[in-house]
Amino acid sequence: MKLNLSSSKGLFMAMFAFLAISCGKSDKGQLVGVEGKKWYPEKPYGMVLVKGGSFIMGKSDDDLAGVQNAPPKTVTVPSYYMDETEITNAEYRQFVFHVRDSVIRQKLAEAAELAGDGDAGDDGIQRFAFKNASAGGDDDELSPFQEFSKHYDPLDQALNWDPEIIWDPAQYPDEDYVYVMDEFYLSNDQSYNGRRMLDVTQFKYKYKTMDIDAAARNKGERTNFITEQEVMVYPDTTVWIKDFNYSYNEPMHNDYFSHTAYDNYPVVGVTWGQAKAFANWRTKYLNDFRKEKNEANANFFRLPSEAEWEYAARGGIEGGTYPWGGPYAKDDRACFLANFKPFRGDYAADEALYTVEADAYEPNDFGLYNMSGNVAEWVNTSYDPASYEHMSSMSPNVNNSANKRKVVRGGSWKDVSYYLQVSTRDYEYSDSARSYVGFRTVQDFLGNSLNLN
Repeated sequence: MKLNLSSSKGLFMAMFAFLAISCGKSDKGQLVGVEGKKWYPEKPYGMVLVKGGSFIMGKSDDDLAGVQNAPPKTVTVPSYYMDETEITNAEYRQFVFHVRDSVIRQKLAEAAELAGDGDAGDDGIQRFAFKNASAGGDDDELSPFQEFSKHYDPLDQALNWDPEIIWDPAQYPDEDYVYVMDEFYLSNDQSYNGRRMLDVTQFKYKYKTMDIDAAARNKGERTNFITEQEVMVYPDTTVWIKDFNYSYNEPMHNDYFSHTAYDNYPVVGVTWGQAKAFANWRTKYLNDFRKEKNEANANFFRLPSEAEWEYAARGGIEGGTYPWGGPYAKDDRACFLANFKPFRGDYAADEALYTVEADAYEPNDFGLYNMSGNVAEWVNTSYDPASYEHMSSMSPNVNNSANKRKVVRGGSWKDVSYYLQVSTRDYEYSDSARSYVGFRTVQDFLGNSLNLN
C-alpha cells in the first residue's frame, strides 16, 4: 500500500492544531494565574545578603560633637544584597572601559557607514560596521518590525563587539580609522613624557531615569518626570592634589586609579552622580546578559539609603558604636580595627598612610568589610539635619532632588574616630569628588524575606 504523503501531512497538521487548542485549555476553565519566566533568587557576585529587620537608628550614646542631627529612632528596612567591599578600582575600570569602548565603536561604525562600499569582512574600518546595518540599504531587507513598528529606531544600531579595537597606531588599518582614533587623544602639546593620552572628557555614559515618587504624587504626562543623564565616567584623579594643600601626593594622582597595584583598593574621585551612573550600568550589563539567556530581569543595583547603610554597618549589634561593637577602635591586642587617623594625626599608626585594600581588616557580623574607615561612602539620601524627626519608620529615606548635599557615611582614612561611628552623619555636595569618598551598591531582594535561606 502506497502512503499518501500529502494527506498524512494534512492529518498531522490537524492533530497539531487540536493539541495546541487543548493545551490552551489545560486549566479546565479555572483561575490558575499567568506565570512569568522562571526566577531563582541568585546572590550577585561579590555581595552578601542583609536580612531585613528593625533597629534603633541614630546616636545611642553621647553626641560628643553636639551636632544633634541623629536622634534615636526605631526603623525597619527590608532585605537586600550589599557589596561586601567598597567598589574597587578594578571594578570601576570595568565600567569605564566598557563605556570608553562603546563610544569608540560607535564612532568607528558611523565612519564605516559614511565610507560605504565596503564589506564587514575587510581588514579596514568596515569590520566595525553596525551589526544590524543592511549591506545595500535596501528596504526589502528590513524585518517587519523594522519596517512597520513605531518603536523601531533606525539610529539605534547594534555595535559590533567582535573585532578587537586596535590601539597601536602602527597597526591602524586605513585612513578612516586614523581619523576616528585621533579624535580621542589629546594633542601633542597637551601630552608629555612621550605618551599619547586619551581625552577622558569624551567618554560619557547616558541613561534615562524617572522620578517615580514625583510621578506618583503629581498628575501629568510621565514624560515630565523622565530625565536623561549624561555623566563623564573617568574618576577625577586630581582630587589627590586638590584635597590637600602643601602636600606631595603626585604618585597617588598618577597611579592610584590606573596601576594594577591598586586594583583591589577602593575607587575614589567619584561624584554622587557617577556612583549612580555606575549602578545603572551594572544593572544594564547584567540584564543584557540575562536577556540573551531568556531569563527574567534582575532587580536594579543602586546606592543604599542612609537607613540601609547604618543597619548593614551595625552588623546586628544593637547600640554598638562601631561595626565591631565598641567603644574602642582597637582590639584586645592593641591592633587598630579600621583605617583612619588615630591619636593626634599619626596617619601611619594603623600601618596605612592612605587607603588600604577593600577587604582589609575583619568584616562585621554581616560579612561586610570596612563599613568604618578606609573611604567614606555615598548613600542615596539628601542631608537634612532634621530628617530623622519627620522621615517614615518603614524603609525611611529623604532624598530631595533640589538638595545637593548628599550623605556620606563611615568615615575615611583621613578622619578621626568620631566619623567612624555607625551613627555619625556627614555630607558632601553631589557634584564634588574627593580622595576619601567612594561607594558600594545594594540590590533589593525579590520575594518574601521570611523565606530566606
